[in-house]
Amino acid sequence: MQVPAQFEYARATSVEHAIDLLSRHGPESRLVAGGHSLIPMMKLRIANPETLIDINDLTELTRIGVDAGWLRIGALVRHAHLLDSPVVSEHFAIFRDAERVIADPIVRNRGTVGGSLCQADPSEDLSAAFSAVRATAVIRGPHGERTVPVREFHVGPYQTVVGDAEILTELRVPIRPGGGSAYTKVERRVGDWAVAAAGAVLWLDGDLVSDAGIGLTAVGAAHFAAEQAEEFLRGRPATAETFAEAGRIAAEHCHPVADQRGPVDYKRHLAGELTARALRRAAARAVGAAAETEGV
Repeated sequence: MQVPAQFEYARATSVEHAIDLLSRHGPESRLVAGGHSLIPMMKLRIANPETLIDINDLTELTRIGVDAGWLRIGALVRHAHLLDSPVVSEHFAIFRDAERVIADPIVRNRGTVGGSLCQADPSEDLSAAFSAVRATAVIRGPHGERTVPVREFHVGPYQTVVGDAEILTELRVPIRPGGGSAYTKVERRVGDWAVAAAGAVLWLDGDLVSDAGIGLTAVGAAHFAAEQAEEFLRGRPATAETFAEAGRIAAEHCHPVADQRGPVDYKRHLAGELTARALRRAAARAVGAAAETEGV
């Protein structure tokens, strides 16, 4: 039987209350919402928090909306809510693609966006998706609110810039017209962690790529991003050949590790192929968005 060590329990009623509880109970306290990552780690005694602070009553962190050119996603938004949101799908199909391949309905109904990013698992899907779209994380603590680019949010496996008495409250994604995005993944079985996955967002100027974002999961890409491939794409024709070369560059600059999901060469091959696939799908969606804007 797997049984967690003893811990204290507290229930927060607001963000300020949660911050106060974190400050009061110290660095050995942990926030819990969905708990699908934390609780199994506690059962295995990999994580041994002295206090769990339940934040499920923080409804202020459950909102999705558009404000002043930003798509704003609360940290307590459930995966199922993100998947079903018409506002999210309208602006960034990459999140719909990613959510469709995250775990199973039970996990998606309870697990949260913020929990996924704060877990900082190298094989986690949403981190790559938010990295691709260059989102900004909003963090609140005893000394006020600060913002951090998602590409600076993760500092290592299972490590983020969120401090001991801080809480991730929101993700903000800049909305730019005419773009298209996509996410694609290879997994051993449905709902499993990725063997490798890639997300892409593209903006086109006629037949040329004006800007691009690429996120990679489970292949050791720094900050879940493929910056060298993004730089290569800018100003080049949006063709299958260009996307294949961008995939090759992305694969060259990632650092996969051999494990039970596959050897290094296989994961590197997947990084390149999945990047090219995501770029092709994102480009097709960008063309469709441009045609819709022009009334074609």
